[in-house]
Amino acid sequence: MPKFKAHKITKMTDDEGNIIVSLLVSGYDKYIADMVYREIKDVGDFLVELKKHVKRRSLDANAYLWKLCDEIARVIRSSKDEVYLTMLERYGVFTHIIVKPNIVSKMKAEWKTVRELGEVTVNGNTGIQLQCYFGSHTYDTKEFSKLLDGVISEAKELNIDLISEQEKRMLLHDWGNKNG
Repeated sequence: MPKFKAHKITKMTDDEGNIIVSLLVSGYDKYIADMVYREIKDVGDFLVELKKHVKRRSLDANAYLWKLCDEIARVIRSSKDEVYLTMLERYGVFTHIIVKPNIVSKMKAEWKTVRELGEVTVNGNTGIQLQCYFGSHTYDTKEFSKLLDGVISEAKELNIDLISEQEKRMLLHDWGNKNG
């Protein structure tokens, strides 16, 4: 089912005491909301799921992360992609997955970076436990802030010029405003 973002929610009650929920939708989301409405208006009963919108990071904060990865790579004679993957392992968001041994290489191809933790036995079956790291594009503000703080700390250790704390707060604030 398509998703759209509502900017405001209003609760009303009709003459029979039934609750009516109204959503304010604008921009391209109006098109999606209208399409959803047309799909479900004659269905009868249906399920509607409302979730709190999670703010995503701004492109400026993301650009700064990549700039720092590039600067670190230059100093340590690596590539910015390698530095990024290392930073994900140090400061990023991950999950643990147990897979059949013959699937390990496919899992490594699907995730940004994967650390093999070793063989485990579950219900008599042998598997390989993996620590799989999500790419930073999936992070919310809190997760991205932790990653960025880690990269900044490592850049400081290498005497790389950094933005001020105030500028960093502004980047993260803009991130929330642009994507919230």
